[in-house]
Amino acid sequence: MTRLTRYVTRELLPPLLAGTLLFTAILSFGYFFISSQWLSGVPVSLIARWIGYQLPDTLVKVLPMAVVLMTVVAFGRMNTERELVAVQAGGIGLGRVTRPAAVVGLLVTALSVWLSLWVAPRANVETRGLYWDALTGAGLSQLVGKTVDLGQGLTLAMQGYDAGARQMQGVRVEKWDKDNFRQGMVVFADAGKFEGNQLSLTGYQVYRVDYAAAAALSGVADNDPAAFREAVQKVFPLVQVPEDRNAALNLDTGLSRKQTLAQYADAIGADAEGWPELITKLTAPGVPQSERDAARVNLNRKLALPFANLVLVLAALPFALRFGRTLGVSLGVALVIAVAYYLLFSVGLTLAGLLPGLPELGVWLANIVFALGGLWLLRRA
Repeated sequence: MTRLTRYVTRELLPPLLAGTLLFTAILSFGYFFISSQWLSGVPVSLIARWIGYQLPDTLVKVLPMAVVLMTVVAFGRMNTERELVAVQAGGIGLGRVTRPAAVVGLLVTALSVWLSLWVAPRANVETRGLYWDALTGAGLSQLVGKTVDLGQGLTLAMQGYDAGARQMQGVRVEKWDKDNFRQGMVVFADAGKFEGNQLSLTGYQVYRVDYAAAAALSGVADNDPAAFREAVQKVFPLVQVPEDRNAALNLDTGLSRKQTLAQYADAIGADAEGWPELITKLTAPGVPQSERDAARVNLNRKLALPFANLVLVLAALPFALRFGRTLGVSLGVALVIAVAYYLLFSVGLTLAGLLPGLPELGVWLANIVFALGGLWLLRRA
């Protein structure tokens, strides 16, 4: 039995590795092709580093396709050459023969979970930071005209950006009180730099504002300057304008420069939330319900896709026994199964948004359908 396990494992690993390399190469080339117009003159080492940062997220996406190809090619060949018939004639059931495939699927699932929840989110942040700062040189210019949330209660807006000096121009930073949304701090600055988790502003003015007190200004008599001055002071309890225009005001941010680029520079933000961030949103007090719901869906999505590696071993096996006659047919069958899974997975994610009480059902829909369908087809086979 140990010899049979080794033999089946040797049949599984080559198509798994070949499929992983093939599909990874296809997706990586797609990333390069889409962005190639902005990569003219960029050193090859930087481009290779940029593609390398995308590998963890790419692997999470392609491993289910590689697992399907592994199952269809390996068991299709063994079935075509009557090896499975010979094994069963010796009293060994199909379940025992396919056990190595289940073990490989489980190991790939564990690897994919690790990549999905711990490695890929950080690599995605590095990917966007490298792209905008090093490859294109655009830096924070994509944020001009936008108001972005930097965490720690800070929002940032800017009128311009000098990419050569990595300097923001015409900066406005706001921070509003949690307990009283009519009170807050507004900082205006001529220029600023954003490096790491720190904003450094020069030519700044700081205003503490109380809009609740501003409403009382209309009730102050026009002929009472002292009362009006007192009322204005309540509206602006703090005004700080340094004499030295070169003096710097340093503010700590919740998001780093790279995280800000990853979230706001593109129309679709990078998938930068891993296990620590998602668990914090699900368990920390004071998190808005909408963010909790989004984190709930995102966490299940990051688990459901890796577990597809195990489910698709089961789903692909009946197709391998029936259609896996040649390598070309096996590849075609594997692609059909993988595309069908991803389509149903996308439909499930859409349904998850329509099931606020039980979004997990939508996220795991493809896994449930393919697992039940695989069991039914195996029984018929």
